[in-house]
Amino acid sequence: MAGSALAVMLVLSAAAASTPPQPATPADLFASSTSCVACHTGLTSPSGEEVPIASGWRASMMANAARDPYWQAAVRRETLDHPAAAADIEHECSACHMPMVRFADHHAGRKTSVFAQTTATPAVVPVAALAMDGVSCTVCHQITDANLAERSSFNANFEIDTTRRVIGGPFEIDPGRTRVMSSATGFSPARQDHLQSSAVCATCHTLYTHALSRDGKPAGELPEQVPFLEWRHSAWRGERSCQSCHMPVRTEETAISSVLPQPRPAVSEHDFRGGNAFMMGILRTNAVALGVTAPPEALLESETRAIEHLKSHTARLTLGEASIVDGVLQVDVSITNLAGHKLPTAYPSRRVWLHLAVRDSAGAVVFESGAVRPDGSIEGNDNDLDGARFEPHYRTIERTDQVQIYEAILADAEGDITTGLIRAVRYVKDNRILPRGFDKRSAHRDIAVYGDALDDPAFRDAGHRTRYAIALGEHAGPFTVHAALLYQSIGFRWADNLAAVDSMETKRFASMYAAAAAQSSTLLATASATIEPSEVSD
Repeated sequence: MAGSALAVMLVLSAAAASTPPQPATPADLFASSTSCVACHTGLTSPSGEEVPIASGWRASMMANAARDPYWQAAVRRETLDHPAAAADIEHECSACHMPMVRFADHHAGRKTSVFAQTTATPAVVPVAALAMDGVSCTVCHQITDANLAERSSFNANFEIDTTRRVIGGPFEIDPGRTRVMSSATGFSPARQDHLQSSAVCATCHTLYTHALSRDGKPAGELPEQVPFLEWRHSAWRGERSCQSCHMPVRTEETAISSVLPQPRPAVSEHDFRGGNAFMMGILRTNAVALGVTAPPEALLESETRAIEHLKSHTARLTLGEASIVDGVLQVDVSITNLAGHKLPTAYPSRRVWLHLAVRDSAGAVVFESGAVRPDGSIEGNDNDLDGARFEPHYRTIERTDQVQIYEAILADAEGDITTGLIRAVRYVKDNRILPRGFDKRSAHRDIAVYGDALDDPAFRDAGHRTRYAIALGEHAGPFTVHAALLYQSIGFRWADNLAAVDSMETKRFASMYAAAAAQSSTLLATASATIEPSEVSD
């Protein structure tokens, strides 16, 4: 009997040894943010200021990447436009918004379904909880330095060591604290300085989409968003990293854990401030419907920080010396880009434009270009009026229906203007304002200037100058000129095109956008001047 049992055990052992290891599941590789929050919350600086590592992240777009209603609507639109490729589209689009589930699925040869996660009940489908945790702690902090800054790492093709659970960071961790963290979470901390490099951010923020024609055939490739490549072609490359602006360091030495706290120098903020304040407002006002877990006050604080960041770190506006010649007021408006990439950058729904108004001595409007309507559209903008057209780049503006808009306009393989990323193959206009040190003549086609701005001598690195020539008619001076630079993270056309798509996600976002459209613009900078009659030239 004993010999038979031993034989059975040997057979079972041999079978187990010959059985290939099972593909890793998301839970094998990652943990939700709840595993990290316990120790990385409730922190204060030596001066008593809150250090919102966990809470700052929870109210960020990173944490809410999978809950983003615009992203869900856009993915649904693409799958309906290209039904034969729907599974591939969902798998690709989940890479940056549901990275924990998608990474495990991709390496196991499975395809991630976006909508299987968004419609699941986490208690019933535990993997959905990881999917809806967005860009969580154990994603970024497990990225290795393999292939960083190379094309092979883009489109969320970062590498994670699947053989061990190591959480990287910029600090040396002593053995005692290492044992505590390993025991509590199953992850071991290690110093990995590459996590503070721009190349880590580039893995998800450098995206190429592969276009399909209307009959579903491959049609080309589009550099959908490439802020890292723009930064690398600028003077900022040798000066500052992405993190230095979007995750600024604290000036005080600060403990990063409430367990065995130890003050650390140059601790990075984890609120990931950027340009999507408008979406933060939508998440806040629709938190219950979208399953947002951050408290309203934290979302409001995150939104406020994003607006402050936009106002202080993006642009400066100046007016040149104005003159009036033969009844025409001439004034130059100059924009200086303060960011380390194009302004605006990344997802092509974003736009920046000039709103300029001239009033006479009685306060009456003499001229106005670029006013924004309550529905989020721009007065006089061809693309908002008609999705088949777009507003050109201007050197001089003379009419109220001319608007200087800095934006990316996409075209499909047939040459038609589109907001469908899977249909787009090229840019017919890209006059987004260049960062300092950016040479538009030597720029690679993936970050090039397209359209009339390429040959405009006033469109150069770090900014652009637009001349306004305004016929004054019978109006009397002195005249007041007021210029404003405005920004939208989701332009009207990008939202309006979704409204025509018949699905829950698109209709839901269209409703949310309509309710918030009047607040869709953020004021980045202003400049004003008064022209006295004595300054008038004959």
